[in-house]
Amino acid sequence: MTNHRNPKRPVLPMTSTSNLFSQECASNVDRRQDDAENIFYQDLSSGNFPVDKNGEQSTPCSPRKPRACKKIPVTVTTFVRHSKHSNGRKMINEYVKEKRINQGSYGKVVLYRNINSGTPYAIKVICKSRLRKFRITGSETAMADVLREVSILKTLEHPNIINLVEVIDDQKSDYLYMVLEYVESSTVSNILETKGRIDETTARRYFKDVIAGLIYLHHHNIVHGDIKPENILVTTSGGVKIVDFSFGHAFETYNKLFLFRNYNLQDDNDELLRCPGTPAFIAPECCSDTVYHGKAADIWAVGVTLYSMVLGFCPFLADSVPETCDKIVNSPLPLPEELDSELKDLLQGLLCKDPMQRITLDDVAKHPWVVKEGGPVPVDCLCSCR
Repeated sequence: MTNHRNPKRPVLPMTSTSNLFSQECASNVDRRQDDAENIFYQDLSSGNFPVDKNGEQSTPCSPRKPRACKKIPVTVTTFVRHSKHSNGRKMINEYVKEKRINQGSYGKVVLYRNINSGTPYAIKVICKSRLRKFRITGSETAMADVLREVSILKTLEHPNIINLVEVIDDQKSDYLYMVLEYVESSTVSNILETKGRIDETTARRYFKDVIAGLIYLHHHNIVHGDIKPENILVTTSGGVKIVDFSFGHAFETYNKLFLFRNYNLQDDNDELLRCPGTPAFIAPECCSDTVYHGKAADIWAVGVTLYSMVLGFCPFLADSVPETCDKIVNSPLPLPEELDSELKDLLQGLLCKDPMQRITLDDVAKHPWVVKEGGPVPVDCLCSCR
């Protein structure tokens, strides 16, 4: 396998009392802040982070040193008007409510329709005061995750990543609204709940789309931080979109020249201290007292995701977070004898416990199991920030 990275600095271990592995893992213990998490933050005096009536940071107008690929910039609306449509349904500005789609840990997602164009949108509704009470590190609240998610999505445009259209953030309102493209879809998690597992041909198609999106993110020095079946939408046409960047991180590129096709170029500036999203999908290095590299952790998480798609369950799941971490670090990877030999090889590379020896995205894109049907991973999506 191709070498990946070598962790260097210490990190505090993950702590959690929850046994519900579908929930994001966030600790209330005091710990030092990861400087890399603040890449998009600037001094309040710069104006990029307006201050609301309570002196709190609000939605950033633009990320710091962006490498934006968006052809149409995200609209930032600084006022919100609540009203009722003639049919009696609630309205936010020009959007009329239709139905709730989902409820996440950071906010609900509701289907709204633009009354002018008729276009449906998935609007993520964030209660700012609630998230400011939820401390995720010694110096940050959950609202910082939302600001990072907005900053990241404002720079990205890729067919396998959900598209952010507008941000509505009125400083006088307790709610922030992220207007996202609406996709008629189901999550991979829902498909697994219905079918139990996904056949190899279909799993391969989903997996290739996820890898294409992940290659694009890592090329932009962005780590997703919570790759899992719940965060993978499958559209009616069979394509895949990665969603929920609540645990995402973007890192400085230090003015290095990146060529899009050189997507396997490795940097040492993706080190993280804070544990990532969901315990069953975290890499072994995230469980130990060392820093971890976010890109390598993403690769592990996509390996657990592929495993769960083809086998119907996570490889290292236990009854509690500590027991799950212990299995992730110490237990061998269980692989049925009847599993395709090429798929076995790929899973062993993705779920290699040593991040230095873990397979890279370059190797994944060219792996025999991946290219067996439909050709190589489509990584040549035009990138306007090259």
